[in-house]
Amino acid sequence: MPLHTSFVFEPSTQVSALKKHLDSFEQAPEVAAILILACDANGYTPANLNPLLKTCTKPVLGGIFPQILHEGRAWSEGVVVVGLARAPVFVILDNLSQQSGFEETLDRSFNLSNSPSTQTLLVFVDGFAAHISSLIEGLFNTFGLELNYLGGGCGSLSLQPKPCVITPSGLLQDSALLIFLDHPSGVGVAHGWDSVSKPFKVTSAQGNTIHSLDWRPAFEVYQEILTTHGGQPITPDNFFPVAKAYPFGITRLDAEMVVRDPLMTQNQYITCAGEVPTGAFVRVLHGNRHTLLQAAQKAHAMACKAWFESQSRPHELQFIVDCVSRALFLEQDFLQELAVIHSSGPMLGALTIGEIANSGQDYLEFYNKTVVVGFF
Repeated sequence: MPLHTSFVFEPSTQVSALKKHLDSFEQAPEVAAILILACDANGYTPANLNPLLKTCTKPVLGGIFPQILHEGRAWSEGVVVVGLARAPVFVILDNLSQQSGFEETLDRSFNLSNSPSTQTLLVFVDGFAAHISSLIEGLFNTFGLELNYLGGGCGSLSLQPKPCVITPSGLLQDSALLIFLDHPSGVGVAHGWDSVSKPFKVTSAQGNTIHSLDWRPAFEVYQEILTTHGGQPITPDNFFPVAKAYPFGITRLDAEMVVRDPLMTQNQYITCAGEVPTGAFVRVLHGNRHTLLQAAQKAHAMACKAWFESQSRPHELQFIVDCVSRALFLEQDFLQELAVIHSSGPMLGALTIGEIANSGQDYLEFYNKTVVVGFF
């Protein structure tokens, strides 16, 4: 049985337009569940969306993102609605910022041995929740390399936390949605950012906020590095527009660095999209159009290879999770990135605040400024 029966892109931001498609899928006997990828600019809120979600008899799952992808284009308004051929097992995790360890909760919520056909785990998480990295570590410790993982951070480019995870019980904040699929997938991950600094030890950090690097205020060190590299002077007022070209990279043994997107600075601290542990070593990274497009090509090739190593048939659907800050950095050249990763056949996805993936072979991570290509 295929993963999906059909999907539709609706350019309207109106909840009434979404309702029309939900009603249609509700009446379709071949649809068992519904996946939604929506844009933040639609203005969906618990007040206007929850009544609709709670009246659906079929589970409605998904997220709200800065932009969504449909057939090789990025959209800042609208919604993609997908009819799933089978109703997946799903788990909702609430109050992520108040938890530190997730293994016990995951063991209690879902036992993989009870669903041995599960092959892929879709993960949608509030991109501004604390402890996302702890959740990812908990997922890996619980399910290991038995699954492929694919997903990303929901939320708004306003950087203001708000309800953004779509579940049958309503629109949630500070939450994660785990969707267990009994479908194979091929996944590729790459970023294309190169180091422009020496490694610095994170000598103090809390969650996703770096306090000090090499025992000095984090923003002071970051300013010096950008000045040395010849970049635009960075201040608290212009922080995000400048910092989008200079992410941090967390060093990993025998693996590509994990990228962390600097979002804002306050009190000489730097807040990132995703946790940065005290004691880690980080470098400041930089990239250009050429290196990022090369990485997109690499991710696509990795996904193709992974798919055809396990499957003898063409893929039916391409699912893309790409970082919204890559789009902001590449600007007009982002269309070329989408062209590089768009194979033939249906394509959908989202521009996210952090990306979640592994290829079934490597350690699971919460990435930033990274492109993830998935084939189903």
